[in-house]
Amino acid sequence: MERTYIEDAGAHVGETILCKGWIDVRRDQGKLVFFDFRDMTGYIQGVILPNRAAEMAEAVKDARAETVVEVVGIINKRPERNVQTDKQNGDIEFEITGLTILNKAEVLPFEVNTDTKEINEETRLKHRYLDLRSARMQRNMRKRDQVQKFIRDYLHDEKFIEVETPILTKSTPEGARDYVVPSRLYPGNFYALPQSPQQYKQLLMTAGIERYFQFAKCMRDEDGRGDRQPEFTQLDMEMSFVDREAVMQLNEKLLIAIVQQLFPHKRIQQMPFPRISYKDAMEQYDNDRPDIREDKNDADLLAFCWVVDFPFFESTSKSDNPDAQGEWTYTHNPFSRPIEEHMESLMNKENVGDILTTQYDICLNGFEIGGGSIRNHSFEALSKVFELLGHSIETIESDFGHMLQAFKVGTPPHGGIAWGFDRLMMLLLDEANIREVMAFPKTGEGRDPMMNAPSTISDKQVEELHIVVKKPKQ
Repeated sequence: MERTYIEDAGAHVGETILCKGWIDVRRDQGKLVFFDFRDMTGYIQGVILPNRAAEMAEAVKDARAETVVEVVGIINKRPERNVQTDKQNGDIEFEITGLTILNKAEVLPFEVNTDTKEINEETRLKHRYLDLRSARMQRNMRKRDQVQKFIRDYLHDEKFIEVETPILTKSTPEGARDYVVPSRLYPGNFYALPQSPQQYKQLLMTAGIERYFQFAKCMRDEDGRGDRQPEFTQLDMEMSFVDREAVMQLNEKLLIAIVQQLFPHKRIQQMPFPRISYKDAMEQYDNDRPDIREDKNDADLLAFCWVVDFPFFESTSKSDNPDAQGEWTYTHNPFSRPIEEHMESLMNKENVGDILTTQYDICLNGFEIGGGSIRNHSFEALSKVFELLGHSIETIESDFGHMLQAFKVGTPPHGGIAWGFDRLMMLLLDEANIREVMAFPKTGEGRDPMMNAPSTISDKQVEELHIVVKKPKQ
């Protein structure tokens, strides 16, 4: 017999069907035994009637919650008085005629048919495969998938193509600490895990791709917090032959479409999104990710805004950038292009502190959910940026020579943006931190209790990698 998904059971009234899934709840009520079953499509109530209780007693004795089963039975209409209009399949009942246990569940460390948000997070993450069975986490994972599919379809219609970029790359000074990977074949040399696909996506513009996107894994060795993880997902995109307005307009339309079509219960406070200069944001809100909601108690209110006209450079004496080299460092990204009227100041290295960049950040309810800029696509302009940052000619060539060389062979004007996709989903799903919208996150301290990572490696591996492991001082 072919499997019927639970969401389709209502189309088979009067028929015998086969369902496969988990026991969500078991209730023994005298001569009747009730089960709530679930699969990835939903829930249905099943019952063993008294006339079958004796013959099925052996089959169901170990059928406790979270046991994996296949169930055969008849779909019956419920009497009018028993219909539950507020529940899925509340107008039908599954009369069980056969039940087979596919895998018995032992006693669980916590119940998964409740909202596990109240369970100790360390316990939840240690048993994440169970936590993900809960209704809220299933909703989060499936909604995340819906949003990703929507974005893919939308961007493909806008002539983008999805391109994957490497995970093993080169360590270059871009702001955060790199995770590094020792090379066995090239002793003493290291790969870096990408903080973002920034250089690759710009090189794709050189390659003539013109419109690129991907859901990119990014890794940064930073201290944890509620909306940050050692590894996270960016919606990354880049476009050729565009100005700042074109990039902002496309992204604004996409965000509006996501909310209106997938989260219709939510209200966008203002469309088009307001635009606030960095100077005004700091003066009015004392930060560059302003929360402009009219009513901060309204969970379904989404107040998007753009922040623009950022300073390109800041004094290293005011910066916490660990890669700062000289008198100046960048505020966002060394690959940005100044606004056109400040290009001359960059090329002459004059009035550096007053140079504004084409950077644009998109904010939502007090969180930065994305940022990008129009890029410096000329060899001379990008070289000037690195000179201002205090890099020597040798360092520029070593770290960024591939970029500079690419810009000599016909790179078009281009710009792009990267969304913090986990952070966006956190806000759309009304969750308190991004761990609630990721399948297998780390703790706030960057540990994985389920896999017990990070962990030591064997002496043989250490030797093969030509590295020395120093024990921390006690």
